[in-house]
Amino acid sequence: MTLPTVAFICTHNSCRSQIAEALGRALASDVFMSYSAGTTIKSDINPDAVRLMRSLYGIDMPANGQHPKTLDQLPRIDVVVTMGCGVACPVIPARLREDWGLEDPTGKDDAAFTATIRDIERDIRDLRSRLLNHQM
Repeated sequence: MTLPTVAFICTHNSCRSQIAEALGRALASDVFMSYSAGTTIKSDINPDAVRLMRSLYGIDMPANGQHPKTLDQLPRIDVVVTMGCGVACPVIPARLREDWGLEDPTGKDDAAFTATIRDIERDIRDLRSRLLNHQM
């Protein structure tokens, strides 16, 4: 059986969507395959995201091959999740679309970053449960 594919999309693919891809891989790879992309990417993943994901979860996003990607680099996607930045993704056909409405922690302190990371973890676990139970 082929696992469904989930794409986490935000404008720059440097912070929230990268965190979601990493946590999706770590916490839900038995239920779905995680990808991320952006509409106008930055050159690197946000260094605070990299540092805190390494500290909180032991996940080294760059060492795991993560890097900013554009929408055209995604495989066929079943579920599109936008991070709350108002990104419209009409070029990505998918069975399901949802927006997580997450505030961008870029430029904020570690507490704000950690709160966003924990929100993403909660949403990843919820998405995993819904897909596992065919509630989508």
